[in-house]
Amino acid sequence: MSVKIVTDRLQESLKIIRRLTDKQVYVGIPDEKAGRRDGPASNAVIGYVHEFGKPDMNIPARPFLIPGIKSVEDKIAKRMGAGAKKALAGDKEAVTKVLTSVGITAENAVKKVINSGEFAPLSERTLYQRKNRKKAPRTSEKPLIDTGQLRKSITHVIGSKGRGER
Repeated sequence: MSVKIVTDRLQESLKIIRRLTDKQVYVGIPDEKAGRRDGPASNAVIGYVHEFGKPDMNIPARPFLIPGIKSVEDKIAKRMGAGAKKALAGDKEAVTKVLTSVGITAENAVKKVINSGEFAPLSERTLYQRKNRKKAPRTSEKPLIDTGQLRKSITHVIGSKGRGER
């Protein structure tokens, strides 16, 4: 004779699913953390201009955020699936762990695109201005990398859908 014990975990599972679906990972440059020491525009503004371009100022689009995230979509989906399984199996920290892991993965992918992306070259005027600055002249001809502040400002935030929270 055998005894089978059945445990009803429906409510607990629904609670976990709600936690998974109520949270989102936002990746980018939060404006309140996007200050710069070398000019009036924040990193969030500079990032937006580079992502989409600004034709009236002769700045071509140099997309880095969207392509960076798209480059790791499959990896993120697999991690989310594995995290959901762990959460449903009872790992109470799984949701936070997987969302943090996904955020870091996306951050790193975006930074990788900034470092190695094939972007429209800098104009002769920009190159001249970089080389002839009185304060901290630069010789780099790489678009999106001058002081490194834009790249350093890329971060992730985990929050409720519709509003990111750190």
